[in-house]
Amino acid sequence: MISAEQHPIELSRRKLLKVLGSGLLVAAFVPEGLANLIDQRRGPQLPQVVSAWIHVGTDGKVTVLTGKVEVGQNARTSLTQAAAEELHISPESVRVIMGDTDLVPYDMGTFGSMTTPNMVPQIRRAAASAREALVDIASKKWGVDGKTLRVENGHVIGQKGSASFGELASGKAISAPIDAAVALTPATDWKVLGTSLPKIDAREFVTGKHVYSSDVRIPGMLHGKVLRAPSYGAKLKSIDTSKAKAMSGVHVVEEGEFIAVAAPTSHQAQQAIYAIKAEWTPAEQPSSKDIFKLLRGNEQTPAPQMPADVPQIGDTYTCAYIAHVPLEPRAAVAEWKGSKVTIQTGTQRPFGVRPEVATALGIPEADVRVLVPDTGSGYGGKHSGETAIEAARIAKAVGKAVSVVWTRQEEFSFAYFRPAGVDQIYSAVKKDGTLVTWECDNYNSGPPGIETPYDVESPRVQSHPSHSPLRQGSYRCLGATFNNFARETHMDRLAHEIGMDSLEFRLKNLQKMPRLQAVLKAAAERFGWATTKAPAGHGYGLACGTDKGGYIATFVEVAVDTDTKAIRVVRAVNTFECGAILNPDHLRNQIEGGVLMGLGGALFEAIEFENGRILNNRLSRYRVPRFSDVPKLETILLDRKDLPSAGAGEAPIMAIAPAIGNAVFAATNVRLKSMPLRLPT
Repeated sequence: MISAEQHPIELSRRKLLKVLGSGLLVAAFVPEGLANLIDQRRGPQLPQVVSAWIHVGTDGKVTVLTGKVEVGQNARTSLTQAAAEELHISPESVRVIMGDTDLVPYDMGTFGSMTTPNMVPQIRRAAASAREALVDIASKKWGVDGKTLRVENGHVIGQKGSASFGELASGKAISAPIDAAVALTPATDWKVLGTSLPKIDAREFVTGKHVYSSDVRIPGMLHGKVLRAPSYGAKLKSIDTSKAKAMSGVHVVEEGEFIAVAAPTSHQAQQAIYAIKAEWTPAEQPSSKDIFKLLRGNEQTPAPQMPADVPQIGDTYTCAYIAHVPLEPRAAVAEWKGSKVTIQTGTQRPFGVRPEVATALGIPEADVRVLVPDTGSGYGGKHSGETAIEAARIAKAVGKAVSVVWTRQEEFSFAYFRPAGVDQIYSAVKKDGTLVTWECDNYNSGPPGIETPYDVESPRVQSHPSHSPLRQGSYRCLGATFNNFARETHMDRLAHEIGMDSLEFRLKNLQKMPRLQAVLKAAAERFGWATTKAPAGHGYGLACGTDKGGYIATFVEVAVDTDTKAIRVVRAVNTFECGAILNPDHLRNQIEGGVLMGLGGALFEAIEFENGRILNNRLSRYRVPRFSDVPKLETILLDRKDLPSAGAGEAPIMAIAPAIGNAVFAATNVRLKSMPLRLPT
C-alpha cells in the first residue's frame, strides 16, 4: 500500500526554476487521507489524487505541470482550459508539461476516466490560488485592499494602475499552498471551460509534424529487436547467435533468456533476429475453443429459491479476449548518461514504468527518467513498461541510445488483452414488471460494472477470479462492458418474457436512478422508439449503463442479412451525461469513439489461440471496425452545470453491444449471449 507521503514531489524549486525560469510558483498539496491505494498484485485500483504545479513566468506565460499524459483523449486541452479559466487568461498563454518524471509531481497514471474529475479541479484550484497570490502581491505593492483589484487578460488592475502577471511574478520565488476554499468560477459563468476549444497542437498531428515515441531519433541511435518465444510459456533450450554476431554493425545482447540485437536500422535488426538459431521447449496450453469452460471451472452457482408463481430465468453469457489495437504500437527510446537512463515512451503510467525499469536493471528509481510524448492511444493497454525495459537493457549493453518499436504482430501476441469472461445470471420478475431477485456471478473478467443500477431488493453479485492462459489486463471501461452486456441482454429478455416494452420495463425499475432515466428518455425521443416501426429484416434495440460518473443510453437499428446472417448497424442514437461539460466537441469525440470501439467488440473482435500461439496476430486476420461499418451516429449531450464534471473516456463504450444484441433479437427472435455477436449459419 503506497501513500502520497511515500512518493513526495521530487522536483526541487531550484531544478524547476532552472527549467522554467524565475517567476511565481504555486504548489497544490494532496489533502491528508486522500492518497489512493495500490494493490501490488493487480496494479492500481483507484487513481491517485495528485498535487499540481503552476508556474507564472516573467513573460506572463503560465506553465502547468501534471503527471497525467495525453493519449488521444484531449486531456492537454481540457487542462489548458482549466488553468485559463481560473487565471482569466487566454488558452494561448498556457502550456502544459505532462508525464515527465523529472519535472512533474507523482501521479498513479492516466486511466479510469479520472483526469476530468480529479486533475481538472486540482488545476483549477491551483490556478485560482495563483490568481489570488498575484492579487495579493499587487495589493501590497500598491498599498491597497486586494478586494478593490480585479484580474483581466493576464493583468491585475486597480485604481493605481495595472500590472501584468509577468511583472508581478518577476524575480519572485513565492510559493503558496492551495486554498481548498478558494473561489472557483461557477460553471454557469465559464468563459473558457464549457467551450469547444480546438485540440492543442492539432496542426502538428494532422500534418505529421508531431513526434511520437516511435519517431524519436537521437544521433548515433541504434534500433533494437528482441528474440521472442514462439509460444506462451516456452523455455529457451539452446541458442546459436554466431551468424547474427557476424553481421556488419550488429550488436548481440545475451542476458540469460533475454536475447536481443541492436543495429543501425530496424530492418537490419530484424534480419539479425532471423539469423539467430534457437530451440525452445514448449509448454502445454489450452485453446480459445475451451476457454469458457476453463474460466468457469467446476463452479456451479445454485439457482435461488423462488415462490412457484414467480417465474425464474437463468442464463449464461460470455465474452472473448480482445486486443487493444492502439494506433501506435509500444515504443521506447532509451539513452544512458553515466548511471542515469532517460526513456521516452508511450505509456499511461510514467511513474509506474520508472520502478519497473529500476527493478529490472537493479538501479535506484532516481536514476530513471521517463518522458511521455503525446501518444497514439492506449485504451488501458499501455500501463506496463515492456519496451522501456527492453530499450534500457539493450542501450546499457551496447553503450548507445536504442529505439525499440514493437511490430503489430508483437503487439497482438505479447501485449495483454481484455479478459475473457463468463457471467451467470439468475433473476425473477413479476408480471407487472417488478424485479424480485437478481443474482450475478462473474468469472475472470472482473467486478467493474457488476452492480445492477435497477431497483431490486438485496441483489447478490460476486466476481470470481480464474487462471487465465493469456496475459490480461486493463481495457477501456474494464469489465463493465461485458457485465453491462450480460445485464442489459438479460433485462431485455425479462421484458420480453412478461410482454412489456423494453424501455418501459427499464424506466419502471430505475426509480432510484433519475440520471439514467433522463438519458434513456432523451435517446428514446430522438430515436423515435415509440413512434416508428422497424422495416422488414431490421430490428430496434436499446441498452443503458453507468460507470465512473457517466450515464449512457444507446438505441440502435440493425439490418440482418437472412442469407449470410451478417449483422449491420444502420443507426445509433447515443445520449450521454457526465455533469458539467468541459468541451462539447471533445466530449462528442470521446462518446462516438467509444461507441465505434465498442462496435468492434460487439460484432468482430476475438483473439483466437491454440497451444500458446495467437492465431490472428495481425490486422489482416483480426477484424476491427472499418469506415464501411460506421452507422449513422446521433449524439445527444445533456449538460448538467449543476453537477461536477466526470470523465467520458470509458462509459460510452458499454451500451452499444447489448443494444445491438437486443435489436438482433427483435429482427430474428434469436437471443445472442456471447460477444462477439454471431448468428448461427
